[in-house]
Amino acid sequence: MEAGGLEWLLVPMQQLLSWGAAGAMVFGGVVPYIPQYRDIRRTQNAEGFSTYVCLVLLVANILRILFWFGRRFESPLLWQSIIMIITMLLMLKLCTEVRVSNELNIKRRSFADFDLNYFWHWSKFTDYVQCVLTFTGMTGYITYLWLDSSLFVETLGFLAVFTEAMLGVPQLYRNYQNRSTEGMSVKMVLMWTSGDTFKTGYFILNQAPFQFSICGLLQVFVDITILLQVYLYSYYPQKSVSHTAHPASTKAL
Repeated sequence: MEAGGLEWLLVPMQQLLSWGAAGAMVFGGVVPYIPQYRDIRRTQNAEGFSTYVCLVLLVANILRILFWFGRRFESPLLWQSIIMIITMLLMLKLCTEVRVSNELNIKRRSFADFDLNYFWHWSKFTDYVQCVLTFTGMTGYITYLWLDSSLFVETLGFLAVFTEAMLGVPQLYRNYQNRSTEGMSVKMVLMWTSGDTFKTGYFILNQAPFQFSICGLLQVFVDITILLQVYLYSYYPQKSVSHTAHPASTKAL
């Protein structure tokens, strides 16, 4: 009776934990962008957020969705990509509107100009949508042609998660160049580390495709390296160099 009663209690708890973990995977990645979005909207200043973050995450998650057609993985990971794409488009829309409203007498640029000097620095949100749709269409067509090739599918999956895993590297390199972490939010890096650690553990425990686990471990390594920079540059100051304080970066969990 005791064993049966204990099982009756554990099964719903395990199910609840499973739902909670899945929900954290789906929506956890967009949580850091909510205060960023509200702050940009309140201040009408988008200088503290790089739209290249949106570019990287859009590419990574579009490729991940295409990878799903070749190798089906867990639904929460698929929905995570869909939610992240929607979030990045909303961030792009807001940042573009704010930037254009603050620019006076600046020549308008569009995706149709095909000017690489102004790539990802266009004047209308619709230009970004056109670029995203073009990229999705091209990569989708290539994926359709090569969907039967296991080598292509596995490479596609690796590119998807590796692109996202590299999101913290620019911050790492900037800290190294400046020999300082001044202006960087340590709390944000701790959020990166905890989120990436949870995500990697989720990948491993749920036997996600090996690309997810490898690149998740790489993300954790980058996060820990940035935290080591915080310690080293705080307690063992390097030779000062002229630099501007860089804004707190934001990336996906």
